[in-house]
Amino acid sequence: MRRRMLQATVAAVAVAVILLGFPLAFYGARFVLQGEVDDVTSRVERLARSIDARLAAGDDIPDYVIEDAVQPRASDPPAHVYVTLPDGTVLTAGEEITGRGIEQPLHSESGALVTISVSYWDAYLRAAQVVLLVVAAAIVAFGAGIGMAVWQANRIAAPLVYLAASAEQLGSGQVRPRLEPSGVEEIDLVAAELARSSDRLAGRLAAERQFAADASHQLRTPLTALSMRLEEISMASDDPAVQEEARISLEQVERLVGVVDDLLASSRRSQGGTTEAVSLLDVVHQQEEEWVPTFAKAGRELVVDVPAEYQVLATPGALAQVLATLIENSLKHGGGTTTVRARPSGTSGAIVTEVSDEGAGVPDDLAPRIFEREVTSGAGTGLGLALARDLAASDGGRLELAQRRPAVFALFLAGVPRRLDPRVVLPTGVAVSARGRRRRRRV
Repeated sequence: MRRRMLQATVAAVAVAVILLGFPLAFYGARFVLQGEVDDVTSRVERLARSIDARLAAGDDIPDYVIEDAVQPRASDPPAHVYVTLPDGTVLTAGEEITGRGIEQPLHSESGALVTISVSYWDAYLRAAQVVLLVVAAAIVAFGAGIGMAVWQANRIAAPLVYLAASAEQLGSGQVRPRLEPSGVEEIDLVAAELARSSDRLAGRLAAERQFAADASHQLRTPLTALSMRLEEISMASDDPAVQEEARISLEQVERLVGVVDDLLASSRRSQGGTTEAVSLLDVVHQQEEEWVPTFAKAGRELVVDVPAEYQVLATPGALAQVLATLIENSLKHGGGTTTVRARPSGTSGAIVTEVSDEGAGVPDDLAPRIFEREVTSGAGTGLGLALARDLAASDGGRLELAQRRPAVFALFLAGVPRRLDPRVVLPTGVAVSARGRRRRRRV
């Protein structure tokens, strides 16, 4: 596409330069040549008037009058002047023109014949200079057009390449590609629609994955009970035929359990990615149980303010690692009470989880580079926050320093739409019997 845009733009510039340059050069040269003719005519008329004035006054025609007409100005081409007075006297000045020339004769009112001739090649040289100037301007315009074409092609092609890479990520299982605005309205519209499609796809994959897990669990539970029942029958009966039938049935049940597990694993592999619908409160409570004793030993308090209904699209292990990094960072570098709080962010359904404390905050010289690798205040390796940012980005989220003093780190993740909530897709307790009848089972 980039090459086609360059070719199209260069072709358009070339056509414009040709259509404008050639006529401009032609008419410019004609204008210069006509200007030379008009200049010679003007010089002849001035000389004729001067001669008539002197003849009318009865004065002689001095040589300097004729010589001044040879080259009145430095910019005028040198000319040959030939004057025949009424009494037959001939006056000349300047070198005689050899070859082709521009000659303008004029009979004055007193009867004198005044003729001025200039070399045609001098006028042609001036016309050629105009043509060269037009050609130079055309080359500059052509070069500027190529430069503009390259810039415009890069401006349009680069976002499209980035958009194609994001679409490839979406197709390979990364259902939360990060899309940056390009400044091109049409491309940004496609990127926005791709982002919305990725959100819908992520929600559907999370719901399907949860549905498969719940269906597998509810299928495995009766199969396990059936296996135990068959084992009891086999152990309780002394009839070899009954024991053999029980053994065969038990093998079939175990094979069916294996098939269910294989189907679940195949479904997860085919869906790609690792993001799923995660209860944010469950992950935060897990971190709370782990870090509360450590905070207590340090004489500090860890407070959790996360609503139970919040669900996000994330990898459970990665989400736990990011929260652990932020809590540990607050413990090492912060002070006072550390608070983990969650709230909605904007109208896109995103959930932001904030980890804040009451310490001195992040130094101004460190804040712009706090997520860079090996950037540390001296109390750590400088890899924790960089790794946490990468883990958040891999799930389509982002990790930011929302406030410097006191420090507030914000983790933005996509929320699960209500209509794609796994509990809505598969209500608790619903199971499908082996005979195709749907019944409710209390779990």
